[in-house]
Amino acid sequence: MTADLRPPAEILCGLIRDVSDDQLTTRTPCGGIPVGELLDHIDTFAVAFTGAATKSVDPGPPPTPDVSHLGDDWRDRIPTRLTALADAWAAPESRSGHTSAGGLPMAADEAAAVALNEVLVHGWDLAVALGRRYPGDDPALADAVRAAHAWVDAIAASSPDGIPGLFGPRVKVPADAPLFDQLIAATGRVPR
Repeated sequence: MTADLRPPAEILCGLIRDVSDDQLTTRTPCGGIPVGELLDHIDTFAVAFTGAATKSVDPGPPPTPDVSHLGDDWRDRIPTRLTALADAWAAPESRSGHTSAGGLPMAADEAAAVALNEVLVHGWDLAVALGRRYPGDDPALADAVRAAHAWVDAIAASSPDGIPGLFGPRVKVPADAPLFDQLIAATGRVPR
């Protein structure tokens, strides 16, 4: 998987900067968690998977997402961390060898696939919660969507009932549905 995380990270950064305080309690398609918890999760995975790309010390399993962890600077801090995440995975050496994230050892290319999926799918989750359209058909995202879909599709095929904490059971969509919709459906979410 060699897709560039920078285009989807840029979209997610823009969405994060547009979240208003009164939207922090809005429910998301990510298991119904509120926007504030999703933002805390994004912040945590950005740090963990940047560390995975640079093969630095893994902080271990993530804490339960909680809006109280956000602090006052989250609109700047989280986008900065997402940009660092995308830049870290742009380095060719980031995808070789082994690493760990969230206390889980894995091949570096697998960690890159997880990070890409997190950025794309949670970008969509946030867009839906904010009542915005996610540009999954943007040509700048084409490689990222193809790579994420291939990874998620393989996991969904081997775990048709979903994987608790990761994906729900695949949602059926027409065979000719846009690839981004197929990606979202493979994670157990209903494309809108």
